[in-house]
Amino acid sequence: MAGLTIASGAFAAAGCADDGGAAAPGASSKLEVATTVAPITSIASNIGGDRVSITGIVPEGTNSHTFEPKPSVAELLSGLDVLFVNGLKLEEPTKELARENLSGDGEIVELGTRSIAPRDYAYDFSFPRSGGKPNPHLWTDPKYALKYAAIIRDTLSERDPVNARYFAANYDRFEAKVGEFDTAMRAAFATIPRARRKLLTYHDAYAYFARDYGWDVIGAIQVSDFEDPTPKEVAALIDQVRDTKVPAIFGSEVFPSPVLEQIGREAGVKYVDVLRDDDLPGAPGDPEHSWMGLMHFDYVTMTEAMGGDGAALKAFTPGDVAPDTATYPQ
Repeated sequence: MAGLTIASGAFAAAGCADDGGAAAPGASSKLEVATTVAPITSIASNIGGDRVSITGIVPEGTNSHTFEPKPSVAELLSGLDVLFVNGLKLEEPTKELARENLSGDGEIVELGTRSIAPRDYAYDFSFPRSGGKPNPHLWTDPKYALKYAAIIRDTLSERDPVNARYFAANYDRFEAKVGEFDTAMRAAFATIPRARRKLLTYHDAYAYFARDYGWDVIGAIQVSDFEDPTPKEVAALIDQVRDTKVPAIFGSEVFPSPVLEQIGREAGVKYVDVLRDDDLPGAPGDPEHSWMGLMHFDYVTMTEAMGGDGAALKAFTPGDVAPDTATYPQ
């Protein structure tokens, strides 16, 4: 759809491979690429397909905000052409290790930082303006995931012009699929009265999504230091949930929260503890193990928990548009 179209970069280089066949004879070996969180790994794999060697660094189910890469990651980084990170101060230890170990013309590409202007940064419960770190979770909003994909396409194409048409074709298919997903999301969300589209979550991962899809984030129990809120803050959240009359609040399957469970119990609302923001459903190789599978799962879950009709989303089948040959650490 037009609202989710990202302008093409200078990827139509001369001597490109066709969009579906093998690379041109004499082409160099695959680009060596690493990524941080699993949603970025998945998006990169949708564009790079089987023409790029992609290795994730942050294990799924890990708190990416506090993740410290093992020293052994330095060896991987030393042989890279490109490291794709989210940026916006999400993966500083990994970036620092990369700066120390990238060799030759290896580069760090900050997808989130390149995708949003500072004036559009979200600051909120877990990411207050006073802390100097904007909310980094752009990928939960399909608009920004598509921007990530465009940057990945252009970066890979500049480094491997022989396969530029292949990367461009994968991007075009990804863009079309994201457009279908966006349409299904909007149809499903329209079945929830606007006043009921309010999110209280375990972690402030949906600020940009909420902005673009007509939801309000009313709170997050994980505060800026990533500790549980104080008893006073918990009491305030319970009052807020009662006042807003939301039918459900959301926790994480990966990071169980007794505090959210308490808030739900005392406020008398359903506690749904299965959301994820960077841990892909299933296992590597499963059809649902993708950025799109992750977001599809979350938004079906949100829609139905809030009393909406998830039929439009359920009728949409998420999936990859290119072979996912990436390595996902578990």
